[in-house]
Amino acid sequence: MSKPATRFQPPAIDKLPEDIRSRILAVQEKSGFVPNVFLTLAYRPDEFRAFFAYHDALMEKDSGLTKAEREMIVVATSAANQCHYCVIAHGAILRIRAKNPQIADQIAVNYRKADITPRQRAMLDFAMKVSRSANEVSEADLAEIAGHGFSDDDIWDIAAIAAFFALSNRLANITAMRPNDEFYMMGRLPKQG
Repeated sequence: MSKPATRFQPPAIDKLPEDIRSRILAVQEKSGFVPNVFLTLAYRPDEFRAFFAYHDALMEKDSGLTKAEREMIVVATSAANQCHYCVIAHGAILRIRAKNPQIADQIAVNYRKADITPRQRAMLDFAMKVSRSANEVSEADLAEIAGHGFSDDDIWDIAAIAAFFALSNRLANITAMRPNDEFYMMGRLPKQG
């Protein structure tokens, strides 16, 4: 068995450009820890900025997809791409956004058997096709997903999230990015008083 890559070590936070350091510290303030993706991608500051700008444009805007549905796409496609980091980290976010402690595990293992709506299953079917064989997407696929009530902008969002996280999955895998321990329990138990 080969050893995970350790070549791309994250820089120290105090050595980062101010805008990146500020963003990382703000995330730490909000969540109580620094997700490893921020540290790993800080290895290349210009790409860090571009990555998170696109991430935020896809994942944080108002659209026809709920924030939980966007996380469903990330978890399903990341599981197909065998991305340990994204399945665990975005699974935690999905549990919180869906207010459902089982949903992320269900989707990661087999979204076709998860407790989701037929519309969400169609969304994930389309996202998986984009993730696995985008070259085969046809007008029939677009018509089928539109038939579930998705607008053209929603369809673009589904495809863009699947495509963006294919990039993320590959970077996480080549850098051997590990999920922070904190992600494993997030959203699994109700918050205590």
